[in-house]
Amino acid sequence: MKETILGVDVCPLTYEELTERILADIAAARKSFIVAINPEKIMKAQEDLELRTLLNRATYQIPDGIGVILASKLKKGKIRKRVTGIDMMLTLCEMAAKHNKKIFLYGAKPGIAEEAKSKLEDVYPGINIVGTLDGYEKDEQRIIDTINNSDADIIFVAKGSPAQENWIVDHMETLRPNIYQGVGGSFDVLSGRLKRAPAGFQKLGMEWFYRLLKEPWRIQRQMALPKFLLRVMKGS
Repeated sequence: MKETILGVDVCPLTYEELTERILADIAAARKSFIVAINPEKIMKAQEDLELRTLLNRATYQIPDGIGVILASKLKKGKIRKRVTGIDMMLTLCEMAAKHNKKIFLYGAKPGIAEEAKSKLEDVYPGINIVGTLDGYEKDEQRIIDTINNSDADIIFVAKGSPAQENWIVDHMETLRPNIYQGVGGSFDVLSGRLKRAPAGFQKLGMEWFYRLLKEPWRIQRQMALPKFLLRVMKGS
């Protein structure tokens, strides 16, 4: 049963539970769509009904943000652990390697998806990444044909949010893959072009604080968290 936080659905599922469901979706040829939910997106969705509708159209809304965990606790919900976008992607890559499921990487600047593919092949021996395509390709038919001809089961889309989610909703019914996840800057992180927060920050759910230390200009964006929690406490 999904929880609803300020009108946005969030799944109280763990990585393991999500993996089981996604494997079942592939086996049943069901189309599934994964979106990461954080306080910033929820706050934007308060003023943008189209965005809220888009987020709620996903099959699985994963709690990517410590603020979502705190909100669930305030509402006496059951979400107790974060499921981050990049770690969900890596979990699915591990699952794909074990169960011989095929992956396609779409998005980011030219060359980045190829670098991410190489890194994933090093980390997960046997992984079958059947294609990559950068996010700057303009030929719509070439994009569709390249993805469909790859016969992929899972596609990770790195076009930034909400562009990647809009692209998924617009294309998933005409494309071959069953599983769709928008992964933002994950290809950049995997390629080594973008540094992720150290493991200690990740474990504490403080990746946002690490980014703030590195990029102080993000302070305005981070102010969404206290506003979000206040709004959750008010219940509106």
